[in-house]
Amino acid sequence: MAISAKLLNPDEKLIISCRQHPKALFVPILALVVFLAIGVAVQVLIGGEGDGALWATRAVWILSLLGILWYTVRPFFDWLTTVHGVTDRRLITRRGILTRKGHDIPLARISDLQIEINLIDRPFGCGTLVITDASTFGEVRLNDIPHVEATQRQINELLHAIHGGAGGHRRADEGV
Repeated sequence: MAISAKLLNPDEKLIISCRQHPKALFVPILALVVFLAIGVAVQVLIGGEGDGALWATRAVWILSLLGILWYTVRPFFDWLTTVHGVTDRRLITRRGILTRKGHDIPLARISDLQIEINLIDRPFGCGTLVITDASTFGEVRLNDIPHVEATQRQINELLHAIHGGAGGHRRADEGV
């Protein structure tokens, strides 16, 4: 479970709990491969004996390590510590490694749900969930949500239940 039970209020039920799809880690993994390839290539090409070659190789490996830390390890921990949840009362988002940031939106304030599924997202079954609410922030984008269409349907059912099914729509056979 991605959302901790300590974030829930008494009698609040967690409906959806997830983190970003692992697809979000493809670019950091590619960065890891590139930095390792650069380090190995420089070591093989410069190779040899001597202080100059040794220091150049060490410098490239240090730069590669810094690149791996910044472009691979940091995004991995961002992914690992970012969680999304939907309860029967609110939408919860938490993120951050050292400084935790959170955003809660009461379901009653959600005015619109949109999904965006691009060509890369389709094979993985994920997408972006765009939630519009009545606050000054206006819009919250949750990227790479697994099973985004099913998530949107579940949230729509919760919204329908909160508003008592009253949407102002009438069937053709109902009287005015």
